[in-house]
Amino acid sequence: MIPVRGYSGHKVAVLGLGRSGRPTVAALLAGGAEVVAWDDGAAARAAAEADGIPLDDLTKAKAWDGAKALIVSPGIPHLYPAPHPAIRAAWDAGVAVDNDIGLFFRSFATPAWQEFDRMPSVVCVTGSNGKSTTTALAAHLLAATGRPVQVGGNIGRGALDLDPAEDGMVVILELSSYQIELARALQPDIAVFLNLSPDHLDRHGGIGGYFAAKRRLFAEGGPSRSIIGVDEDEGRFLANAMREEAGTGDPVIEISSGRKLDRLGWSVFARKGFLAEWRHGRQQASIDLRAMATLPGAHNHQNACAAYAVARVLGIGPRQIEASLATYPGLPHRSQIVGEWGGVRVVNDSKATNADAASRSLGSFERVRWIAGGRPKEGGIEALRELFPRVAKAYLIGEAAGGFAATLGEVPYSVAGTLDAAVTAALTEAEPGDTVLLAPACSSFDQFASFEERGERFEALVRERLAG
Repeated sequence: MIPVRGYSGHKVAVLGLGRSGRPTVAALLAGGAEVVAWDDGAAARAAAEADGIPLDDLTKAKAWDGAKALIVSPGIPHLYPAPHPAIRAAWDAGVAVDNDIGLFFRSFATPAWQEFDRMPSVVCVTGSNGKSTTTALAAHLLAATGRPVQVGGNIGRGALDLDPAEDGMVVILELSSYQIELARALQPDIAVFLNLSPDHLDRHGGIGGYFAAKRRLFAEGGPSRSIIGVDEDEGRFLANAMREEAGTGDPVIEISSGRKLDRLGWSVFARKGFLAEWRHGRQQASIDLRAMATLPGAHNHQNACAAYAVARVLGIGPRQIEASLATYPGLPHRSQIVGEWGGVRVVNDSKATNADAASRSLGSFERVRWIAGGRPKEGGIEALRELFPRVAKAYLIGEAAGGFAATLGEVPYSVAGTLDAAVTAALTEAEPGDTVLLAPACSSFDQFASFEERGERFEALVRERLAG
């Protein structure tokens, strides 16, 4: 745990008592703050009360007497589509609103760092797709060299639940737009922007607000090194904004999946399955990614470029990185190969919760038995139309099934309704050379509590079916 600094003896309110809220309460208490908390869920309140956490309804004006700050969990709207009533109450009381990421950056560095031989570093990774894989892969590359590393934020442990720094430690935080937008302090040493596609638009008032939230990590965070994907205009804009020296590109490293970046400056890109590093107009290294089963497809090659760039900034050599890339085990529910039976490959990409993420999966395989659907995102699957020739048949589930069926047109499909029925049908009809792919292009919340639960159910169904 990282004790929160700056609130000793002061009252601090915490809204939301989930994966980030509970560690936030503990870290505030460890720093000497007086905490009062609230959650809209009765079960979460009961669990907190049983653990001795003081509760008060933060939507009531009286709860704000003497309060210095409100710390909000990322899932709670603070502006769009409408602010939570407790946030409005904090505004009315003149109380500063922050989140656990802001507290982390205020509290991670301590006077004890003066005794370290090597200063700790904080790497922050954001983007619409690939954040978790890039974060985990970068951590894998660093850990393989013996460097102490921790991962947290939007993956694994909450930021304040991490351990205090030790000599030379690297903390890699995966950060969503929700987390970046509200944080009052942002101070990454290295910041990574992967890509941008429409997502969470209701929470940001549109695509411009969504990009503005992610841009804060760079514009207000002021990283020493910015690693930026330039395959979309937003990334090119951001890279240009972060450059300080014309011609050299410093302090930006551009990354791409599919574009050759051989201009002056520092770049890492992947083309035709090969990762290349260029500096000052000359190639420095090349790595063959084609045989790396846990990094299939162009989207994972972009993730590899970003993680490679992080490792290079932190002093790891290309050959060390190449050896470690080959041993990366992959992350659950992200283009995860469940197995191959009778010439049929089964892939779990439950984390593909929007059309852009699903396009990256579909583009990685030639003949797909595609399980798709759930709670639909804005735009549906219209953007995937050019990939429909890869779909041997679609098996549609959840609330999106009807809309997806209308979009598919002449692509063979069946409305399975449930994941159980879709898996049974897809595995029954699959032929050698097919890939049975769960890439829903939807959130899971119509039938499952999370994409993890959906992915775990998919894997269990596959194994049950094949065992029987």
